[in-house]
Amino acid sequence: MSHSGSGKTYLITGGASLIGSHLADGLLAAGAGEIRLLDNFSLGTPETIAHLEGEARVRPVRGDILRLNDLIDAARGADGIFALAGFLTIPMAQNVPLGVEVNTTGVVNTLEAARIAGVRRVVFASSVAAYGEASADVLTESCASGLSTTSPISAVYGTTKLLGESLGRLYQQRFGVEFNAMRFSSVYGERQHERALNANGIAAIHDSLRRGEAPVIVGDGREVHDYIHVTDVAAGCVAAMMNGAGGEVLNLVTGVDTSHTDLAAAMLEVCGAPHLTPVYQEDRRAIRSAGGDHLGFSPEKTREAIGWSAGVPLRDGLARYVAWREGQAARPG
Repeated sequence: MSHSGSGKTYLITGGASLIGSHLADGLLAAGAGEIRLLDNFSLGTPETIAHLEGEARVRPVRGDILRLNDLIDAARGADGIFALAGFLTIPMAQNVPLGVEVNTTGVVNTLEAARIAGVRRVVFASSVAAYGEASADVLTESCASGLSTTSPISAVYGTTKLLGESLGRLYQQRFGVEFNAMRFSSVYGERQHERALNANGIAAIHDSLRRGEAPVIVGDGREVHDYIHVTDVAAGCVAAMMNGAGGEVLNLVTGVDTSHTDLAAAMLEVCGAPHLTPVYQEDRRAIRSAGGDHLGFSPEKTREAIGWSAGVPLRDGLARYVAWREGQAARPG
């Protein structure tokens, strides 16, 4: 089953964010009639959505997902909710009680607001962190979670995402609120913030190259991640809202493992600095995401369920990101 977004109203919680801003762009392109960007601006910033100022179909709403009334008011008359608001690993490590509350109570409130307001579908921002240390040649949505105590904060974060997925399925089963949970891999791109653990590594490499210094690689360089450009993530969320019957947990991934060494090589190529040789340093990170030298996330179920596949190759995405950062650095003030 497919739905048209033309003329429809959508609420994005955590709307003043990297993904939220690009999702708004995607919904505008799909012909949405109104897009409400709900944010309390504790993590999101007005600058992230500054390019949307003056767009009559976009309405910023100051609100908090921990306040149910804020959500109910913002959800009234909406056809769908994109539940992006939440704490990532780094801010959760800095404020564990608030992070856990936002990622659990905040999700319940969002689903409850959808039920009360009669919203058709909720698309939830989950994470591949829900897999934990799960190991398989190909990681599909049917693989059991392998959350462990090796990295407690990552395990806590992944657990909150698993709970959000279960809550969504419950609300679809009990109350008819259609629900899709999207397990994002490592999201990067223009308007990137400093809260995404793996994407921060891309920024660190670029910072070194701008100074004319060799990039630093933590460990032996074999640790891999699945880097996905933010525009692909936004397109996947729109597809999850418009297509299929709901009730799915779906990987929003490229299916490509990229090692730290390969990432550095790609950035050296994009930045025109092949003469620099990466420097390897001992891994002393206090916070890390599940990794290893193989992930193997599969996008197959997502393609079959909602017709989505990633379309931005890593080098193209890095080039766009670098161009954006250079543009930011050149701005006066």
